[in-house]
Parts: sequence; C-alpha cells; structure tokens
Amino acid sequence: MITSCSGSSSSQNLTWYNHSVITNVAEDPEKPEEFTRVSIGISPQIFYLSKKADDYKTLLEKTSQSHKKGKAYHIGIEKNTNIIKQINEIPSTK
Repeated sequence: MITSCSGSSSSQNLTWYNHSVITNVAEDPEKPEEFTRVSIGISPQIFYLSKKADDYKTLLEKTSQSHKKGKAYHIGIEKNTNIIKQINEIPSTK
C-alpha cells in the first residue's frame, strides 16, 4: 500500500491523505461521546470523526468499509484539528 499526503489547501482548509487505508476504528477513550478514533496507514497516524458532524454516519460507514475490506480512499483532514472532514472514492483509472 502506498499512502501519500498532499499539502494543497482547498476551500475547507484540508490536508489530503491519498490512497489511504484505515487500519483501525474505535471509540476515543478520552471523549467517547464526542469522537471516534481512526488510524490511517501501516505506521498509524491518529485522526478523529466528530460524532456531532452532520455526515458522521456516512464517514463512519466509509472508515468501517476501509478497515474491514482494505478499501483505499482519499481522506481529507481539517488542518490544526486532526478531524476527518471528507472521505472520497478514488476515481477509476480505466
């Protein structure tokens, strides 16, 4: 698996982790009512899903699918917060 981090900023001020696979999804031990903890990559980096986000269920479904099936996504992390804001399908190269 190859993971790349892109520093290009978008209107939402995101850092992108391209072709990334989730290695773990678990309740955050410090704030379980607010966050789900998500690990990305072989040498895991820790990020979070906010349970208060409008699209929490959609993001959780994608992180779970990546974790269970090894599916890679482009993952957008909000700068200075470590909160996952977007998970995008990888466009087909066919």
